[in-house]
Amino acid sequence: MIKNVTEKIKYIGVDDTDIDLFESQYIVPNGVSYNSYVILDEKVAVMDTVDLRKCDEWLNNLAEALGGRTPDYLIVQHLEPDHAGSIAKVLDRYPNMQIVASDKAVKMMPQFFFDVDFEGRTIAVKEGGTLSLGGRTLHFAMAPMVHWPEVMVSYDSTDKVLFSADGFGKFGALAHEEEWAGEARRYYFNICGKYGAPVQALLKKAAGLDISIICPLHGPVLTENLGYYIGLYDKWSKYEPEEEGVLVAYASIHGNTAEVAKKFADILRAKGARKVVVADLSRTDMAAVVEDAFKYSHLVVAAASYDSDVFPPMHDFLHHLAIKGYCKRRIGIIENGSWAPSAGRAMRNIIDRFKDASVVEDVVTIMSRMKPSDLPALETLADNMLAAKCDRCAQ
Repeated sequence: MIKNVTEKIKYIGVDDTDIDLFESQYIVPNGVSYNSYVILDEKVAVMDTVDLRKCDEWLNNLAEALGGRTPDYLIVQHLEPDHAGSIAKVLDRYPNMQIVASDKAVKMMPQFFFDVDFEGRTIAVKEGGTLSLGGRTLHFAMAPMVHWPEVMVSYDSTDKVLFSADGFGKFGALAHEEEWAGEARRYYFNICGKYGAPVQALLKKAAGLDISIICPLHGPVLTENLGYYIGLYDKWSKYEPEEEGVLVAYASIHGNTAEVAKKFADILRAKGARKVVVADLSRTDMAAVVEDAFKYSHLVVAAASYDSDVFPPMHDFLHHLAIKGYCKRRIGIIENGSWAPSAGRAMRNIIDRFKDASVVEDVVTIMSRMKPSDLPALETLADNMLAAKCDRCAQ
């Protein structure tokens, strides 16, 4: 599809509604968009390419937008294949086009396109570098580890447009209209979540710019209420809870641990918990549970013991949180075992790696099935969880 972003900037990206898993792991029921833009000034700049699977459609969009003109520059802000996969093909079509990218990206490019001769065809830019297109100038800012080391963003000072690479992106094809925050949050914490400090560094650079439009590489172009989007990114990248609430995530083999987790959620609600969300780790989209873990202020993990460790869906969940930099939360633990409970110890071994996170005592141990005699311990844990106030949440 081709849309006008401004008089001189056109959107030429494509929707991918055939994809089942983004990055071979994230479920995308509404697909994803691969965004690309073209700036039609005295010189023409193409802002990123698209995934190779949608290259032909994108090349058609580009040709239509060009209207017979030839692009002078290809700006490569991010070298990941969903954005840079069509570099070789577009160079074949427009062989005189120069590639403008960070120094790191220029050095990495032959790793992906070893059969392309880049000699004399690249311009490496650094922090604060500029590129004149005639009537306007592009300004470049490096954004290493948002979320690859070669990433940069571009700012058009004439139309006040920030081309933000993967920043402010979301899952979902543009043809599918939906509320932004849900899929943007799931995208952020699963794609960029580990890199809060680099995102903070980029936000500080962006704060010095007069921005009217944000053009990300996934999701819609943002043109209104930019403070809302920037505010969420600021909160997310500081790892601050977005909402006071409790996520109860459980991993149950035969249903007994599930029964405990659901009962515990009922106890929390009865005691006045503001928000309680329950997730079955064996059946719920892992990326969605990771998203909720970052969204809410408190987490309770309930799992069965397994092979002197913990039932694998719980191990997988906690491992995901660990590698995404999970921190600043209050965490309760419920374990189940029939002869030598090991889940609590195994879960705590991972939780202890979380920065500025505290385990709310006491760990509750269930032997095989929940009994009336277990309820006082669950009640106490619920009281202690609710007493562990979130000092970063709006009260």
